[in-house]
Amino acid sequence: MFIIKQLRRKKNINQTDLAYAIGVSLRTIQLYEKNGANIPIKNLTKIAAYFDVSISQLYSLEVNENNIVYDKQNKRSKKGHSITKLAPGKYLLTVPLAIVEEHVNFADKYNDQEYLNALVRIGFVIDQVSVAHYMAFEVANNSMNNGEVESLTHKTIVLGKQVNKRELASKLKDKSGLFWIIVYKEGVMCKKITDYDKKSGTISCHSLNNSPEYPDFNINIEDVKQLFIILKKQVD
Repeated sequence: MFIIKQLRRKKNINQTDLAYAIGVSLRTIQLYEKNGANIPIKNLTKIAAYFDVSISQLYSLEVNENNIVYDKQNKRSKKGHSITKLAPGKYLLTVPLAIVEEHVNFADKYNDQEYLNALVRIGFVIDQVSVAHYMAFEVANNSMNNGEVESLTHKTIVLGKQVNKRELASKLKDKSGLFWIIVYKEGVMCKKITDYDKKSGTISCHSLNNSPEYPDFNINIEDVKQLFIILKKQVD
């Protein structure tokens, strides 16, 4: 990974210092700093901790700063995400990120491949993957912040897996506690969906924050462009 060399130089240490810090040989570090290096998850964890970043951030830095594509067998999907196997049961999912300032643009261009490819990309380490469309979003405002562990504060980055609108009722029945990213005609919002009335086509949206600023409301399914189940949030 080229980013290891870059981070090492920023920290003003040599390869021997890094090798000693994580308990490997100098030759091992030399191999790790090459493009496409197969780094065991145990040592990758040590390297990330040494540089005070997460594993996903380490790969995101590599992708964004060096434009590296890791696994040629796992090509970027038509929707812009790519998957790299790190170890048995561990995958790096690299996805486009729609920051808050991009939410309105995203609602207009969510099907534009050129637009998706131009977005900043970010990585998440996950335990399993499936054939689906994945995206990352920054959460706008504090409507999902109730001060508890489950809170999603303003600018929190979350990973979402797209759900077909036709599957919403069954997903709510099976996983009613999940939070959602809703892409609609005016932008992107993060909410808990408490109900879906198929007859009227109405989705009931709930905020965790009890402030009057964030009342519950309904939105028509026809006004929804995309739905994403939130799989995980980025932890600092």
